[in-house]
Amino acid sequence: MVSKTDEIPASVPNCNAVDLAEEGGETPDSKETTTSVKDPCACGHGADTAVMNGNGAQEDEAESKQDGGGDTDGGDESNEQEVIVIQDTGFTVKIQAPGTEPFDLQVSPQEMVQEIHQVLMDREDTCHRTCFSLQLDGNVLDNFAELKSIEGLQEGSLLKVVEEPYTVREARIHVRHIRDLLKSLDPSDSYNGVDCNSLSFLSLFTDGDLGDSGKRKKKGSELEQIDCTPPEHILPGSKDRPLVPLQPQNKDWKPTLCLKVLTMSGWNPPPGNRKMHGDLMYLYMVTVEERHISITASTRGFYLNQSTTYTFNPKPANPSFLSHSLVELLSQVSPAFKKNFTALQKKRVQRHPFERIATPFQVYSWTAPQMDHAMDCVRAEDAYTSRLGYEEHIPGQTRDWNEELQTTRELARKNLPERLLRERAIFKVHSDFAAAATRGAMAVIDGNVMAINPGEETRMQMFIWNNIFFSLGFDVRDHYRELGGDAAAHAAPTNDLNGVRAYGAVDVEGLYTLGTVVVDYRGYRVTAQSIIPGILEREQEQSVIYGSIDFGKTVVSHTKYLELLEKTSRPLKVQKHSVLNEKDESVELCSSVECKGIIGNDGRHYILDLLRTFPPDLNFLPVEGEDVAPECVRQGFPRQHRHRLACLRQDLIEAFVEHRYLLFMKMAALQLMQQKANKENKVAALTETSSPALEAPPAPLLTDTPESSTDSSETSTETLTESNADATAAPTEAAPKTAQLDSTQTTHTKEAATPTTTTNGPSEPVATATQNGECESPLEDPKSREVVLNACKAVGSISNTSFDIRFNPDIFSPGVRFPDDSVEDIQKQKQLLKDAAAFLVSCQIPSLVKDCLDHSALPMDGATLTEALHQRGINIRYLGNVLEFVDKTPAKAQLEHFYRIGISELITRCAKHFFKTYLQGVELSALSAAVSHFLNCFLSSFADAVAHLPTDELVSRRKNRKRKNRVPGGGDNTAWASLTPSELWKSIVSEAQSYYHFTLYCESVDLAVEKYGLQKITLLREISIKAGIQILIKEYNFDSRHKPAFTEEDILNIFPVVKHVNPKASDAFHFFQSGQAKVQQGFLKEGCELINEALNLFNNVYGAMHVEICACLRLLARLNYIMGDHAEALSNQQKAVLMSERVLGIEHPNTIQEYMHLALYCFANGQLSTALKLLYRARYLMLMVSGEDHPEMALLDSNIGLVLHGVMEYDLSLRFLENALAINSKYHGPRSLKVALSHHLVARVYESKAEFRSALQHEKEGYTIYKNQVGEAHEKTKESSEYLKYLTQQAVALQRTMNEIYKNGSNASIMPLKFTAPSMASVLEQLNIINGIIFIPLSQKDLENLKAEVQRRQQLQEAGRSDELAEHSPLELEDKIPIDD
Repeated sequence: MVSKTDEIPASVPNCNAVDLAEEGGETPDSKETTTSVKDPCACGHGADTAVMNGNGAQEDEAESKQDGGGDTDGGDESNEQEVIVIQDTGFTVKIQAPGTEPFDLQVSPQEMVQEIHQVLMDREDTCHRTCFSLQLDGNVLDNFAELKSIEGLQEGSLLKVVEEPYTVREARIHVRHIRDLLKSLDPSDSYNGVDCNSLSFLSLFTDGDLGDSGKRKKKGSELEQIDCTPPEHILPGSKDRPLVPLQPQNKDWKPTLCLKVLTMSGWNPPPGNRKMHGDLMYLYMVTVEERHISITASTRGFYLNQSTTYTFNPKPANPSFLSHSLVELLSQVSPAFKKNFTALQKKRVQRHPFERIATPFQVYSWTAPQMDHAMDCVRAEDAYTSRLGYEEHIPGQTRDWNEELQTTRELARKNLPERLLRERAIFKVHSDFAAAATRGAMAVIDGNVMAINPGEETRMQMFIWNNIFFSLGFDVRDHYRELGGDAAAHAAPTNDLNGVRAYGAVDVEGLYTLGTVVVDYRGYRVTAQSIIPGILEREQEQSVIYGSIDFGKTVVSHTKYLELLEKTSRPLKVQKHSVLNEKDESVELCSSVECKGIIGNDGRHYILDLLRTFPPDLNFLPVEGEDVAPECVRQGFPRQHRHRLACLRQDLIEAFVEHRYLLFMKMAALQLMQQKANKENKVAALTETSSPALEAPPAPLLTDTPESSTDSSETSTETLTESNADATAAPTEAAPKTAQLDSTQTTHTKEAATPTTTTNGPSEPVATATQNGECESPLEDPKSREVVLNACKAVGSISNTSFDIRFNPDIFSPGVRFPDDSVEDIQKQKQLLKDAAAFLVSCQIPSLVKDCLDHSALPMDGATLTEALHQRGINIRYLGNVLEFVDKTPAKAQLEHFYRIGISELITRCAKHFFKTYLQGVELSALSAAVSHFLNCFLSSFADAVAHLPTDELVSRRKNRKRKNRVPGGGDNTAWASLTPSELWKSIVSEAQSYYHFTLYCESVDLAVEKYGLQKITLLREISIKAGIQILIKEYNFDSRHKPAFTEEDILNIFPVVKHVNPKASDAFHFFQSGQAKVQQGFLKEGCELINEALNLFNNVYGAMHVEICACLRLLARLNYIMGDHAEALSNQQKAVLMSERVLGIEHPNTIQEYMHLALYCFANGQLSTALKLLYRARYLMLMVSGEDHPEMALLDSNIGLVLHGVMEYDLSLRFLENALAINSKYHGPRSLKVALSHHLVARVYESKAEFRSALQHEKEGYTIYKNQVGEAHEKTKESSEYLKYLTQQAVALQRTMNEIYKNGSNASIMPLKFTAPSMASVLEQLNIINGIIFIPLSQKDLENLKAEVQRRQQLQEAGRSDELAEHSPLELEDKIPIDD
């Protein structure tokens, strides 16, 4: 349960947006948001995280309006409208609880009464109450009423907390809540991955809170006491990579014991006669003083009874004390309980709320200490009932997941408050469903669920548990025989999930997808789906009314489905096409043939089996008689893949279409220019618009201008984001329609002068809004029509009058036949697919490598590498190609980090493939032995790792146990034990060759480590995360040749690896992006307001914890810092770090970066020792995750070196700064400005040490770089030259003094030398520079000139750049929102 505390923004928005949506489809988005769908500072939102959620309602209005009137003038007015978000002012009420003083509580009118309940259950003085009502003037308030709807409730009203009689349900809730309070500091749930708890260690490094409540308040004066020496393993050059510091021990986690035992009594439930006396249930407890007591929970409260373990005596014991709360009763009975419980609650309330709020999706930890297993009645009860979160307390017990998922989609979405409510409901149901599905999938594999077809062999069984349908990822009934058997059956669920994600993001009203979660657990892949009402009662043949159940042999279609799917055809780039059915009749489809349409008993139109939503990847699909492009052939394509379901990613389709759009614009513009030159008499018509078209970028938000009548049914004008339904301005110039193509663009560049995204970031709306932004309209001039026609043909558009690229997903599907009249069309489509496959190889892979070379993409581990590939639409199966490309790059040395991470990812993925089948043959009792044996073979240098077959601890009477119910697919149960390290590594090498077409040169782990510069600890982390292994946190000796590194005791758990859809908060996201756009244009204050608003909306949809909120907080902190509010920056960044630890993991690369930012703000706030601790923590994590040889390490070491310089630890400082210098020289090239800065930093430390010769040497290096790179006149060169003069003077003075001493001995007259300790301000200035924060003191006039210049440059930049990502904005706010995939 999310416990709401005063520090967390209320979970209901304090904003009541003016409803702009009522006037005929105007979008509730401001002018700001029109410029919003940009790459949020390279925030790397993969396109599949589709930004365009809430467009449905608008879309229809917009459509009817556009098609009907064929007129987009509406856009002009809506463009003027600003969104005014009215903050509903909160008010204060007084709360009077029994036995406490009345206290004030700040509430907001939108809150529900229930939220006040939550606050009271969390407050220290009222937390022991659960069963109460709130009364205003004697009237009980309805729990689900909003405060604003309650009559008479106003500023200063007194609400009374009134104790209510218990019911069995309320008594259970009370016991549960008391158990939660007793366990509130216990981390075992986080280690066990239960109830959305996860770990956070920040408070250990900051000694509690960083704000004013922190333990240290003194500033600046603490220089003397700091111990700056880092642990040995953190120093540059150390080869030691210990594991234990990953999870430092928190002394607060050894909780003070309040009770020894709290459990349900064996006398439950009460017999009839006691029930009639009001007994609800019995509890049994043992106090710290070893007193055994029995307690009765009755309708009036709790009291001691006289029962013992063996005799039942329900009469009240002496003293007969009745208490409404268990805590009050136990405080009477046990003095130790009273004392310890109070202390525990004090500690609980002091913790930062973000340390204890539940996360939306479970995060698992791959390491854990040995935890004591404590007795816990609630946990025991939960394990044997199918309770799923607190919702089990709702009537009816099991949830109808399908109904919930679909009903939330049907909620109204006309205005902002409605959309917020809808998105919050969707998100909540999704996260609950993912948790339930994960739990069910584990139960299925652990054998705790009865199959619905128990007679069949285990691989073919299907299961239903808690209204969720589960199937295993095996090829059942040869369904996938032609597509690759089990390999295809394993790939299909993730493809299907990507399809569900894509259709869900387009969000068409009336079209429904199933809730889908894919779980990998113990070597099995389980697909969990919500159940279509009525589908289990009938045969599939009868229910499918659209699509095909046999991969295209028989095909049916349905008009309603065609109508619904046509709405998705443009955003998803799916072409409407005809196929032949078994009777050779032509059937029209608007999806792949496997996509099935079923109308459920609830009358909803469902689509399922979306595994081919996106077109096939021809590089991995050899087709007889078809050749791929020559650039693909050179790279060894097409290649045989394990299965025939290899699809292109949605991100690739978007990037490809965008690439083609640029081509289209360039061609059309060039031809128009030529025409203009030929026909000077047309000058008047064309000059206004066509000339800038060459430099204008593709405006990310083009209006969809009306279609020409020929094509309007084919390509209905849908827009994808609300912000461009018609909020984008229609062309304002009165230019003739001919040139409208360009005019739309130029108008937009003015608004949209922020870096656009291309191959990266949410190109979703960008793509759809532009590419399909029909740029024709009745072309009066036949010449112009011809221009567009030529351009369309050249880029493969499906329409002759507008740019519109779509793919037919059925091309090359075995078994699908097309009618004869579409031959030409099919040829076109085949060519398009070949072009897309070639685009991936010849554009996307090089662009990824280029981004890594110029450090705009900085993967640190496997997950961030995968994300970088996926954002550019590159599938992981191309990893071998990417590595080969890097290998052949001339600048390979500067990509060493990338190559190393790639190799480690390749090795661990191959190992994971092997591990999957390895685990399937292991029975439950041998699991820990098998996993430890596998890890020994994979990582230990011990050559003859022998598996310890688990000795039967229990001698069984019957030796020849024959068991019927075997594990699914279980063969010989001890085959795993014969695996040897050389065999495993042989398999890894051959898997790398066959799957990734990459040749690894290593027969053992030690050779791999040596050849590719890997770290065993990093490999262990990667394989554990990928395979869901949890190991004991201790130091492992991987390199011992005498004994294996792991024993079975070291394997603590196996976790599921879960893939699910991530619903988005679309409005919040638009605000976030507009905010970023504003910031990049230099409007910090406006940007800050928008981002605060986004934060408010994010909180509203996601609750308090989410990766996107994390990115929002980080950006906000950075803005606070730039605007000089250091304390606020510190507070926001602290939240960002806590959230990143909780939501992404304690050693996720994102968390490491958050630690670095926090250290900077701590330093600026004068908390030097904290800043150092945080930087040391970041460095330790970085060493674990990617090792020392990484460009990001240079930044980290420069930070550490500067802080150490500031606290006068010169020798230590030099070690870090010189390491940073070495890394910078390696990765940025010896002539880079970063290297010059590094030289300068090192010189400053040498100066402080009075070693002027070394200082001069380094500063000269820096000076030379500046002179060559930016010229003599540049201020940097001048600064450096000044500093050189100063150093030379100092050096001469020192030499004179030394000579004087040599000459005159002890009676020399010595000139006092100036040794300056650096001032904090100068250190901070350097810290800001290396972290990309530059403050420029400017007058107002300068500012305006600067803004104009920035906008002009960005326009030029965008025009000249098609594939590159906008690398650095003026403030270099390089924020990436991590996405899960």
